[in-house]
Amino acid sequence: MRIGDNIVNEFNEFSVNYTDDMINCVPHYLKLLSSFNEDLPEDFTPQYILDFGCGNGNVTSTLLQLFPKSNFVLLDASQQMINLCRTRFEAYGVEYITSYFKDYRFKEDHFDLITAGFSLHHCDSEEKKILFRKINKSLKKGGIFGYSDLMVNKNKPEHLKLLNEWSTFVHKSFPDGEKWEWIMEHYDKFDRPDGYNDQIKWLKQAGFKNIRLTTKESYWVHLRAIKE
Repeated sequence: MRIGDNIVNEFNEFSVNYTDDMINCVPHYLKLLSSFNEDLPEDFTPQYILDFGCGNGNVTSTLLQLFPKSNFVLLDASQQMINLCRTRFEAYGVEYITSYFKDYRFKEDHFDLITAGFSLHHCDSEEKKILFRKINKSLKKGGIFGYSDLMVNKNKPEHLKLLNEWSTFVHKSFPDGEKWEWIMEHYDKFDRPDGYNDQIKWLKQAGFKNIRLTTKESYWVHLRAIKE
């Protein structure tokens, strides 16, 4: 396998077997996916939901189980991913936007729920800080930001432990090593994860006060932040 020359081309190709690859390449993927619709406030009925970096729509599919009448906006830089979502959700009223994160213009005080599933690790630290501020402003009072991802700093000692655990997991499904080699090439070129403690701090600086770490499996984490 060869990685793409940019992130869009990479995910256009990755879209073919996206869900199977995520399950077999991302530890705890299904648990982190289910975290988006677990333990939400009892009276939470979002009218507008933004799936930020929607991929093939797995987060939206999970949320539709609870909120089939909500208005969804799905954003991704990969047109192939957007096309998959159009087919998958043709029975629902969904708006689609093909855009890089940095180019998207958030509506202020508009969304009740914003989700980011395994997408923000492509942003560096400063880009995350900017996005957290924009997300906070875009949420209504009481709105929720749900975020599942790998959260570890590549420069910290614990990163080596993460790589060893991750390699063991991937090799169980792909023992020939080719998939792991591709993952590491992709990871080196495109991925910029940050530790969850740093990101909790940045969420507070962005204006969030109610922040919970709802799922943590090693360095695979789901964070939930509520705008008060």
